[in-house]
Amino acid sequence: MLNLSQSVSPYGLGFSIQNPKKLSSFNCFKPTSIPFATRKFDVFLTNPQRSYSKNVFFSVKSQYLTPQEQQQQRFSSPASSLPPQPGQLPPRVYVGYTIYKGKAALTVEPRPPEFAPLDSGAFKLSKEGFVLLQFAPASDVRQYDWSRKQVFSLSVAEIGNIISLGARDSCEFFHDPFKGRSDEGKVRKVLKVEPLPDGSGHFFNLGVQNRLTNSDENIYIPITKSEFAVLVSAFNFIVPYLLGWHTFANSLKPEDASRVNNANPRSADFEWSR
Repeated sequence: MLNLSQSVSPYGLGFSIQNPKKLSSFNCFKPTSIPFATRKFDVFLTNPQRSYSKNVFFSVKSQYLTPQEQQQQRFSSPASSLPPQPGQLPPRVYVGYTIYKGKAALTVEPRPPEFAPLDSGAFKLSKEGFVLLQFAPASDVRQYDWSRKQVFSLSVAEIGNIISLGARDSCEFFHDPFKGRSDEGKVRKVLKVEPLPDGSGHFFNLGVQNRLTNSDENIYIPITKSEFAVLVSAFNFIVPYLLGWHTFANSLKPEDASRVNNANPRSADFEWSR
């Protein structure tokens, strides 16, 4: 709502804005008191020497926005416009890649690394991230029993082994979830990645022997060359994040590097001074 004061003087009709609110940059009104001389209105005045004032109230709705405002309005939501609350964490995002075949389905999902706070206020990597493989056997045509799924966590080193596989190469991983605990040896997981006989890809075979439940599960799923290429590409991309290197890169500031170099000018050529 704009409070405009209208006044008529021998010089013509004028307006002044009283305490206006912010308008679009495309609006002709400015947040100041500006007289607008309109000599063309003199023809309607019976006594040009007489002056008077009148308060006029206008309700102005600007339909013109700057390109930046239009983009913000297009992509903003009521939730995103709210200020962040103290201690509020950004929302978690879950991603994955699923391969469906006749006898089983395989879902590949990354898990983030963990960091521990230091007394100095900095953080240190306490646990590397990993990639979780979930195997689900088929229960019917295009249906899978995820309640019977078997999981296998690939470490960064194991991901490196898979990335480096050639068309005729294979690898095998063994996990004991209870290693170092009282139930060590009671659950045995073996993941084999081997080339298909016709050279059209690889197959992933997960065998799980569980003495605690007296069960023995074996899930096999073939992976084509194109699907394996997608896995390798995703693994190559996610490995630095599993190592936490992205947090280090994001924390780098020019002033920090300058301060470290000034404090220890010989640190940069330490290797060459041996």
